[in-house]
Amino acid sequence: MTVTAILRQWEGHRRTFMLALPMILSNVTIPLLGLVDTAVIGHLSDAYYLGGVAVGAMIITFLFWILGFLRMATTGLVAQSFGAGDALGQLRVLFQAGVMALGLAALLLLLQAPILSTALTLVGGSSEVQHYAAVYFEVRIWSAPAALLNLVLLGYLLGRQNPRAAMWLLLCTNGVNIALDLLFVVGFGWGVAGAAGASVIADYGALLLALALVWHSLPDELRQRAILAQLSLQGSGRLLALNRDIFIRTLCLQLCMAFVTAQGARLGDAVVAANSVLMNFTLLMAYALDGFAYAAEAEVGRSSGARDRDGIRRAVVLGGFWSALTALAFTLVFAGAGEGIIAMLTSIDSVRSTAAEYLPWVVIYPLLAFTCFLFDGVYIGAARGAAMRNSMLCSALGFFALWWLVRDALPGNHALWLAFCGFITLRSLSLSGHFLWSWRRGQWG
Repeated sequence: MTVTAILRQWEGHRRTFMLALPMILSNVTIPLLGLVDTAVIGHLSDAYYLGGVAVGAMIITFLFWILGFLRMATTGLVAQSFGAGDALGQLRVLFQAGVMALGLAALLLLLQAPILSTALTLVGGSSEVQHYAAVYFEVRIWSAPAALLNLVLLGYLLGRQNPRAAMWLLLCTNGVNIALDLLFVVGFGWGVAGAAGASVIADYGALLLALALVWHSLPDELRQRAILAQLSLQGSGRLLALNRDIFIRTLCLQLCMAFVTAQGARLGDAVVAANSVLMNFTLLMAYALDGFAYAAEAEVGRSSGARDRDGIRRAVVLGGFWSALTALAFTLVFAGAGEGIIAMLTSIDSVRSTAAEYLPWVVIYPLLAFTCFLFDGVYIGAARGAAMRNSMLCSALGFFALWWLVRDALPGNHALWLAFCGFITLRSLSLSGHFLWSWRRGQWG
């Protein structure tokens, strides 16, 4: 290998890390917030407090995550305009996505009562769990306008390959949320409502910071009133089409994750609380791997806009290498320290023992999952929502089919975790397989 080739590889690794590391550091604070929520609520007297927060947060997460296309589509389309050197096109995507976010937030607020009633009916669980789930939801839903706008603004920053600004946004948001969580729940004793209120305040504080970061990032020529007056919803068809495909993809994902929580609730308060603890393990891994997925989004989007096939290939190879190493590290940590982490998160003996029983599923999960996270980023950057949609539809069908087949053969919660691991494996195989097939047919770049 020549010196030039070595230097080129080193530069590729360095660029990948420059894009991924800020997002990894900031992303880890998101599940860290969930861990703090779990820890402060998990040390209350009964399991139903933790179960109620798990169910209430699941409903909110379901709503916000199925609207995660606001971030993903914005990132992909802004990245392509960035690669093509179209500054006004980037701003137009930001405006159109922002209008869509406000409209969807208004709809959530108007429909909050029937949404909560329907969700609790579907989830089930004890009366105590349902009560505290409602307490959490009725406070947290008021963060919808800020939370959805923050998705758009974050997508814009990532699409312009500005991960440092995105990092500071997430670090500040989740840092404030964690501090208020401890103050409201531990300090003031506000319990479940305090945990939800901390998130609402943090989301609106984040919105102010995000607006300032985006305004500061705009080129001087785009800050003029004459340019801003040209923004309209005309030509938003591509954004709507991409949003539709990613919405279907995310809806399927959230249905599967919600099913894990709902089925756990039917198996008892200790099981739903234990699953909540273990899901925080998977989220910690997912948000770390998302750093490399975000790097792939930015690089593939820029390369697609610039018609650079070699750039797409480098983004996939480098992202895959570091994603695999990161997944292996998480597997080793979960295997060696998993029970200790569980003990830190809850002092309830029944929850500890139940979570430890199902911990081996979480140990193997990173090795099954890292490929699908990487290719999610690749396909978002290329704005190819249809392939992501089709992969998720097939994987979700596989999840429910597998659970149905093994639900009587495996005891309790094991069938649920087997189906969930099968689901993530199907996602990895279908996305990577489609990429290799379409790459060989010359459909990239």
